[in-house]
Amino acid sequence: MTWSARLAELGIELPGVAAPLAAYVPAVRSGSFVYTSGQLPFVDGKLAATGKVGAEISPEEAQAFARTSALNALAAVHALVGIDNVTRIVKVVGFVASADGFTGQPAVVNGASELFGEVFGEQGVHARSAVGVAELPIGAPVEIEIIVEVA
Repeated sequence: MTWSARLAELGIELPGVAAPLAAYVPAVRSGSFVYTSGQLPFVDGKLAATGKVGAEISPEEAQAFARTSALNALAAVHALVGIDNVTRIVKVVGFVASADGFTGQPAVVNGASELFGEVFGEQGVHARSAVGVAELPIGAPVEIEIIVEVA
């Protein structure tokens, strides 16, 4: 089964690639790897929410936003090389705009990690960092970037 067929089976449609907010591109290929820029939880060209996790944004909402950001990262990969050329998700880096005292960043970034497991199975198992930060661009609650190996 191809990854595009797997996405269809799961009822997941990749969004259009989010427009960069500054002087960068959504994804770059180097050798057999694609590196994405950090992806925010944009839906239909608009940021899904603003605020800090543990204050204005609940951990559960943030986990859903991490999944949305991960879908945006996959869209960037797909636009560059085609989703069916992915052979493995290598690394996920998640940034969580965190209220003082919030320490649940790993659970928030699980929203991205679990998506990759659903879609790619064993090839979706990856290394990961989940980092709490004071602020993210335009007030986003989460940002996800990925490194994927491609054929």
